[in-house]
Amino acid sequence: MTISGSWQRTARGAGLLAPDGRIASTIFAEMSSLAQATGAINLGQGFPDEDGPAEVLDAARRAIADGVNQYPPGTGIPALRQAIAEHQQRFYGLRVDPDREVLVTAGATEALAATILALVDDGDEVVTLEPFYDAYGGLISLARGIHKTVPLRRPDFLPDHDELRAAVTDRTRVILINTPHNPTGTVLPRETLELIVELAHEHDAIIVTDEVYEHLTFGYPHIPVAALPGARERTVTISSAGKTFSTTGWKIGWIVSTPELVTAVLAVKQFLTYVNGAPFQPAIALGLALPDSFYDGIAATLQAKRDLLSQGLVKAGFDVTVPHGTYFVVADAAPLGYADAATLCRELPALAGVVGVPISAFCHEEVGQEYASLVRFAFCKKVDVLERAAAQLAQLARLGR
Repeated sequence: MTISGSWQRTARGAGLLAPDGRIASTIFAEMSSLAQATGAINLGQGFPDEDGPAEVLDAARRAIADGVNQYPPGTGIPALRQAIAEHQQRFYGLRVDPDREVLVTAGATEALAATILALVDDGDEVVTLEPFYDAYGGLISLARGIHKTVPLRRPDFLPDHDELRAAVTDRTRVILINTPHNPTGTVLPRETLELIVELAHEHDAIIVTDEVYEHLTFGYPHIPVAALPGARERTVTISSAGKTFSTTGWKIGWIVSTPELVTAVLAVKQFLTYVNGAPFQPAIALGLALPDSFYDGIAATLQAKRDLLSQGLVKAGFDVTVPHGTYFVVADAAPLGYADAATLCRELPALAGVVGVPISAFCHEEVGQEYASLVRFAFCKKVDVLERAAAQLAQLARLGR
C-alpha cells in the first residue's frame, strides 16, 4: 500500500512524519519514556496527579449508572451548553446564546483543529506567539496555512507591539492567541489584547483564543478577548474542563462564538469525533456552576505549588521566571552551565531524578536558539511529589559544572 507524496509532504511539514516516513517522535514522548524508564519524577507533562472535585466525579458516575452512555447531541447536551453560556455571563459579563453560539468538542485540541481547518485555506497566514503549544504548528500545516510567529521577549515573556503589528498583514486569516500562555505562564495584558483586536479589524482577521488556563491565574486577571469592545463578532473562544477540574482525560472542551463561526466549525467537527464524552458532559455542567470558593481555591492551591517548586529550582541554581498563570514554571539552566536545555533534560533523570521539557520544543528550529537554555517544569502535582522534586533538584547546586 502506498501513501500519496502530497500527503507525506503535508505530514512532514506538520511534524507528523520523520524523513524516513516513520511517525515523528516528540521531545514530550521522549521525556515521558525517560521518566518511566528511570523512575524519575515526571514534571515534563502538564497533567495533574490528583483527582478533581468529588461532586464532579460523582456526577459522572451517576450519569453512567443512569444510562447516559450513548451518543449525545452533535453540539453537546443542552445542560452543558447552558452551563457554558452561564459561565461566560458570570465571570466575564458575556451574554451567549447556548443554542447557537456554543459548541462542545473533544477537548480544546479538537476545538483548535476544527476551527483551524474550518477557517484556514491553502496559503492563508496564521499568526501565533512563540514559544507556542506544539499542536498549533501541526494543525496550521495540516490546513496548509502559513505559520507566522511573534516572539515573547524575555524577561517577562511579552510580545513587542511593533513586532506584532508587523506580523499581522492583509494575508493574515487567523490570529491565534493563548492566554494564560503555555509554556511561559504569561497572562497577556489588556493593552496587548486591545492591539490584537485593532489589528484584526484593520486586516479583516479572525481571532482564535486558547483560554484553557482561564481560572488558573495568580493575582493577574484573565481577560477574554471576546469581552473587549469590537472583538465579539470576530472571535472564536476556546476553553475546556480538563485543567480547571483536573479531568484532562475526559476531553470535554468547547468553543463560544457567533452563530456563523460556530456553524463553520461544526461543519468540520462533525467529521472529526462527531460527539464524545456523554456521561462527562452533565458532570462538567455541574462543575461549571460550582461556587466562587471553588475557583478561588484551585488558583490558590496551584499558586502555593508554583512557589514550592520555584523555590526549589532557585536553590538548585536555576534562574526562574515566576509565572502569572498555568501549570508551568520556566527555569534558565545557563547558571548551571547548560547552554542547551535539551541536553540537561536528557541528563536530569540521572543527575536529580526529575524530568522537564526544553522550551525549544515549543519553537521553530530557527527560533529555538533564543530560548535554548530554558526548561519548562510542571507544578500541577501533589505537594509531597513537588517537595521530593525540589529536594532532588537541590543536588544540582552541589554538583557544579
